[in-house]
Amino acid sequence: MTLKVNWDALGIATSIACAIHCAILPIILSTLPIFGINIIHNSFFEWGMISLAFCVGSWALFHGYIKHHRSLIPILIFSTGFIFLILKQFFSSLEYWFLAIAVTLIVSAHFYNFRLCSQCKNVSSEHKH
Repeated sequence: MTLKVNWDALGIATSIACAIHCAILPIILSTLPIFGINIIHNSFFEWGMISLAFCVGSWALFHGYIKHHRSLIPILIFSTGFIFLILKQFFSSLEYWFLAIAVTLIVSAHFYNFRLCSQCKNVSSEHKH
């Protein structure tokens, strides 16, 4: 029995987890600095989440491209989303705008990749998501 992972679903989940961290966590956990705990705007954690999303997303898109559809469109959408995700780190006054654009593009890339993979007529059961 082999375990099959839907990399697009995992990529969507990591992108959404990143968005939740960036948008909601500061509101919920704003009292942590009183206790000397700083996870809000923690650079190490932020770059870790970005790296995780990039690794999972890249793997999902690479798998779809190589094994299924050979379309660069999901990769271009994903790359554009990641540019906005990186920009978010450097322009804090526009952080939430860049985040919204980044998550929308990254999740859209995964949905589009998944759709292309599902539509592929030459998909063997071994490679199907």
